[in-house]
Amino acid sequence: MFRFSLRNRLIFSFLLLIILTLAALGSYILWFVHRYNLERLTSNLFTQAQITEQLLRIHLSGPPEKAGLDAIAKELGAEVDLRLTIIAPNGVVLADSRENPALMENHRERPEIAAALADGRGTAIRHSTTLDENLLYVAIPMRSGNEIIGVVRLSTTLAHVEEAYNRIRSALLAAFVVTTLLAIAFSIRLARKYTAPLEEITDVARLISEGQLDKRVHIKTGDEIEILGHTLNNLAARLDDKLKEIVAQKHKLELILQHMDNAVLLLDRYGRVTDANLRAASLFGITGAMLGQHNIQVIGNSLLDKAVRETVATGENRLIMLRTNLHGAKRVFQVFLAPLGNDGGDGVLTVFHDITVLQEIQERQAEFVANASHELKTPLTAIKGFAATLLDGAIREPALATKFVTIIHDEAERMNRLVDDLLQLASLDARETGQQARLEPTDIYKVAAAVVEELSAQWRAKRLSVLLDAPARPLAVMANPDWLRQVLVNLLDNSIKYTPEGGKILVKWWQASDKAVVMVQDSGIGIPAKDLPFIFDRFYRVDRARSRRAGGTGLGLAIVKHIIETLGGKIDVVSEPDAGTTFTFTLPLAKTQ
Repeated sequence: MFRFSLRNRLIFSFLLLIILTLAALGSYILWFVHRYNLERLTSNLFTQAQITEQLLRIHLSGPPEKAGLDAIAKELGAEVDLRLTIIAPNGVVLADSRENPALMENHRERPEIAAALADGRGTAIRHSTTLDENLLYVAIPMRSGNEIIGVVRLSTTLAHVEEAYNRIRSALLAAFVVTTLLAIAFSIRLARKYTAPLEEITDVARLISEGQLDKRVHIKTGDEIEILGHTLNNLAARLDDKLKEIVAQKHKLELILQHMDNAVLLLDRYGRVTDANLRAASLFGITGAMLGQHNIQVIGNSLLDKAVRETVATGENRLIMLRTNLHGAKRVFQVFLAPLGNDGGDGVLTVFHDITVLQEIQERQAEFVANASHELKTPLTAIKGFAATLLDGAIREPALATKFVTIIHDEAERMNRLVDDLLQLASLDARETGQQARLEPTDIYKVAAAVVEELSAQWRAKRLSVLLDAPARPLAVMANPDWLRQVLVNLLDNSIKYTPEGGKILVKWWQASDKAVVMVQDSGIGIPAKDLPFIFDRFYRVDRARSRRAGGTGLGLAIVKHIIETLGGKIDVVSEPDAGTTFTFTLPLAKTQ
């Protein structure tokens, strides 16, 4: 097959461009010169026609007559070396400087005559078969006052104009031939100049495509081709870097796969284990000798084998929940299965995501709902029972009615506190799921002092000593002021409730690195060691009966921990029975610190 190379295309393009340009330029020059000569000749003829018309009006005092007019026409035509024809308005030839007017046909329809009678001047070019040459005719009307009494027509040969046209055309043709020959030589030289670097680039590109990434282009043309060469060099360098990066990434991915938390098993289309990462080997106890065994032998669960067969059959991804026993413990996995190849013919990739903890959380949530229902049911049952007693007639006994109404009020108040705490927890949970809390620099002293004052009636009633130990320099944390108040209210409220009369409560805070440390310490009854790990659990009470009598809901410390962790801090507790309890929590300092 004929290959039209870039060099040939460049030569052809240059030649075509030059030839078309020369042809267009030559054609324009020919047209312009010919038009110029023709217009100049026409203008001269009109000037001569006007002079002739004036001379004729001098010789004629009335309408022109054939008698004597022909002689005048021949005389004037001889003087200007032009053919002069005088035509009547009706087209009859009255005189002609070269022909017998009696033998000439009517000229009324001749273009130049019709134009002269209609527009005041007319021109025409016609070929004379007698003379075998082209003639130029111009005509103007001859007037007597406002009346046209005839038409004066002059004509001359175009031989001189056409001869000049032919000479210029010959010269341009010769110049065209010479220029074309020079253009051929120039095009070949120019094409070689541009294609030589491109050929070098092509050779280097071919070598690079064959894997020789160290090859480079060495071109110094100072134009776009040099830029192309540099680009190819950069491409080769980047390709070399990318190849090395891909190899490194492949190694990294292998490391990630081997050390990722999720277990990964590669199974063939028959369900046999062909490969496993370190997590899978550790989790399922897979050794090198076990590779090639069926997944039921390795995992011990037929549900996975069924999912593998369905994945191979359908060629679609699947997600299943797998419950199994590993090393004597129940485990729950979310298993993702993906076919390898277009139809799973190359096997199945399985990824095991351990959701055992998540399941435990869901179970705890269910337990929380049950506990909340139970906590709400207890006061509701009491309210319902005492209300029924009142309806049965106790309302008519003032002392008994007052007692029952007081109990109903206390239970309703307890239920109200429980609902408030539940709403507070729900609000905090919502913050965890994406809502943003409004945080601002918050002065610990202002909040702590306000809380102590707010609870003053309670601690003064028990003759407790409450001390605020603040650092010399004000300390501000990034927090929601309402949340920080809630934390201190809950902690101080607990201390007040469980500290005997005459006891002491200390609220102290200080700066530690980029955090503020807040301590709430009391000399109360303390918390048994066995209960300490659970006191932040929802609805957990150390002493349920005493907690209910004190008005507790079992949610206060859960709210405290939730708020502290949401604000980016931590909380700890230290306590001994009959020796008091100390809660310590940290919060990030405000940026102004």
